[in-house]
Amino acid sequence: MATRREFIQKAALGTAGLTFGAKSYSRILGANDRIRVGVVGFSDRFRSSLAPAFISLSKELNFEIVAVSDLWNRRRTEAETFFKGKGINVRTARNNDELYSGKDTDAVIISTADFQHALLLAEAVRAGQDVYCEKPFAETMADAREALKAARETRKVIQIGSQRRSTPNYIAANEYIRSGKFGKIVMVEMSWNVNQPGRWRRPELTGIIKESDTDWKRFQMNRPSAAWDPRKYLEFRLFWPYSSGIPGQWMAHQIDTVHWFTGLSHPNSVAANGGIYQWKDGRTNFDTMTAVMDYGDANYGFQVVYSSRFTNSAGGTKEIYYSNGGSLNLDTNKISSEGGLKEKEAQAMNLKPNLLESMDLPGFKVETAASTGSDPMTNAHMRNWMECVRNRKKTNADIMAGYNHSIANIMCTAALRTGEKASFDEARQEVLAGGKVFQY
Repeated sequence: MATRREFIQKAALGTAGLTFGAKSYSRILGANDRIRVGVVGFSDRFRSSLAPAFISLSKELNFEIVAVSDLWNRRRTEAETFFKGKGINVRTARNNDELYSGKDTDAVIISTADFQHALLLAEAVRAGQDVYCEKPFAETMADAREALKAARETRKVIQIGSQRRSTPNYIAANEYIRSGKFGKIVMVEMSWNVNQPGRWRRPELTGIIKESDTDWKRFQMNRPSAAWDPRKYLEFRLFWPYSSGIPGQWMAHQIDTVHWFTGLSHPNSVAANGGIYQWKDGRTNFDTMTAVMDYGDANYGFQVVYSSRFTNSAGGTKEIYYSNGGSLNLDTNKISSEGGLKEKEAQAMNLKPNLLESMDLPGFKVETAASTGSDPMTNAHMRNWMECVRNRKKTNADIMAGYNHSIANIMCTAALRTGEKASFDEARQEVLAGGKVFQY
């Protein structure tokens, strides 16, 4: 059995090791080679987490924010004020045509509406930019394929916002499972429960914004043309096809760890159900859902059960991996023999007991840092991207991490919205529901 000390050391190498390579490379580049970054979408997520993380690292790694693109004039004004308060002057652009025509950026951070991420990423890399892109990566396979094609053509450095991949406890869990000491995964249980009637609602802003303040046509991109709707613009996470809601926002984070820990790309099949049981406010995305996913093959397969609700917070967020020998709990950061094969049951079938040795994973509590306003997970993930922009190495959550979590999300969405079991056609790279290609 590996010791806890060994896992902590490996986790530290997973994040800190890249720093040493980046510093070595930065000496070759020279101190004056500053990386200039543009912001695509001055969102709440960018303002509250991504910006503090970036700013806290920018001096050390010689990066700077130079421009912000946002379709809404209010956000452009807020961006100017926000950065000016930090002693930073930024150029604002009404859209990405204006942003890239300025030719003053080397990289961009994309933090816009969910359905826009993949196509904006494709646009960015083709404009010569390295990219940090918030998740979910894509909400349709057509968008996912287009972004993957652009990424492969341009070979730009891309980080998808799956922060768990830069976090010590998850890095240690990955090392432990891949070492074989955990045994074969037989089941994964995941949940994300809140009781937040205000989640993803913006009533004050929807009452203020006017169509003339923004560019509704550009916002819709390749989605079906619709009449102006301030709720779909500002509360997009509540409305399909602008967002899948729970799968894209929450499941994307958690299901990514399954792919990472196992090397599997996507589920074989997904069955799911859900509904709008409590918050009947005109939304079209469910406030409660459960999905059952089958992974692997006849030699090594397992089931993932994912559930989430907006209506009661009991149970909170949970990620538990089970093997025949016990469990790995990423809420408590403990590996234990709980549920493992005990001596009495083993002897009855002429088997040996199978009980994991108890140990702790490196602790990692997500909380707001008093000095920066950012959280440690985002800081670690942002650092990894910034270092990889310099050393041109593969990021912790590269394009395939995003592509694969999108397959799982889209399969879940297809099952939820059609009532049919979803599968994946490898040859066509399409999600099928009831044997038909799933489309919005």
